[in-house]
Amino acid sequence: MSIQGHIPEGDGILMGLLILEVMAAAGKPLHEIVADLLQQYGPAEYARTDMRLRQPVAKEVMVKQLVEGAPAGIANVAIEEIQTTDGVKYYLADGSWLLIRPSGTEPVLRVYAEAPNTERVQALLAFGEEMAARA
Repeated sequence: MSIQGHIPEGDGILMGLLILEVMAAAGKPLHEIVADLLQQYGPAEYARTDMRLRQPVAKEVMVKQLVEGAPAGIANVAIEEIQTTDGVKYYLADGSWLLIRPSGTEPVLRVYAEAPNTERVQALLAFGEEMAARA
């Protein structure tokens, strides 16, 4: 669960409150809401990896390199859209996505991915780490 402008793992209290609000509005327990969502949208896996840096990177330079050096596809799936609101986020034709962004608080590049299964998420994360290492 996420909210535009918030990183979910950084605001667990807000996420908990929002889940309670969804349960109250739906009048259902959480397991029924999850079952309904899985039936309607299918499964989704999400993961993040951190790449420690020796020194901070200039966000603007990194974003430019990742956009200009973007391949036509990632792991054999075409890139449909690239957004640069918070790092570089690649939206893929199969509905999965990959986000590479520098941390705002420490010398770390964070690589996030979402896809229908764990294997695909891990492939996206590996590709993202490789791209970030070249940027």
